[in-house]
Amino acid sequence: MEVTVFGAGAVGCYYGGMLARAGHQVEFIGRASHVNAINAKGLLLDTQELSEYVSSTAAVDTSAMGASELVLVAVKSADTEAAAISLKEKLSATTMVLSLQNGVDNANRLSDLTGGHPVFPTIVYVGAEMAGAGHVKHLGRGELVIGRSAISDTISKIFSEAGIPVSVDSDISKALWIKLIYNCAYNALSAVGNIPYRLMLETEGTKEVMASAINECIAVACACGVSIEEDIIERVLALADTMPEQRSSTAQDFLHNRPSEIDFLNGFVVRKGHEFDIPTPTNQALQVAIKLVENGRQNA
Repeated sequence: MEVTVFGAGAVGCYYGGMLARAGHQVEFIGRASHVNAINAKGLLLDTQELSEYVSSTAAVDTSAMGASELVLVAVKSADTEAAAISLKEKLSATTMVLSLQNGVDNANRLSDLTGGHPVFPTIVYVGAEMAGAGHVKHLGRGELVIGRSAISDTISKIFSEAGIPVSVDSDISKALWIKLIYNCAYNALSAVGNIPYRLMLETEGTKEVMASAINECIAVACACGVSIEEDIIERVLALADTMPEQRSSTAQDFLHNRPSEIDFLNGFVVRKGHEFDIPTPTNQALQVAIKLVENGRQNA
């Protein structure tokens, strides 16, 4: 299968690398440093079970992109519009497009901006980072959650045969909100402390701050028509044991001097809270903390 991965960061490179290793023809669209490294040697896929170069190609834009059968969009939420514009004229009627992005509305935004092309939200639970140019390091987990649709069986088969666990959820909106809750609890705190998850939770007061942010998310989700189970706080805190060395994607953004997605994570909850007149002080404090760090770096 011809696959395009739009966004050659940790998430895109991990899943694209696993598909390439399974024999699919994968092209990555990304930054020049990764593109040059991938074209020179292939992608270095460094997982907990293996470390090898997988054959693939890369480009800095979609100008030479062919008619891919599967497109994985793995760019930051702020880049969704630019990705949609680049892809719009490259999609055939049968191209399957998956959004492997954080947040709850990127698939809808991509669909609207590509003229209504179907885009399927895909929830990612993986610990990964770019350890160098064209080098993705897998730190833990790796499963995907997709919604029930006409292509869910096809997608499940493609990824499962590549060694990627996939589950199908009939209520993908709820699943997206649950992933957002994980991000709101972990991302900002891990980034501010530049600290992995296990050590983060060992810091006094962290669990209480996370619980406060989660409870605000639950209230806003409920106002949006999404009911979240009562054990969500325990489930979120338990993530640290499955990914103890993982730093959040926001922490990785800071490390590489990239803009964060905080406005689409905690900031999204704050905006929705305003719409429904629901106080979200903890999420706002986490959003502001990240914005302060970003602004401080810009003005340093």
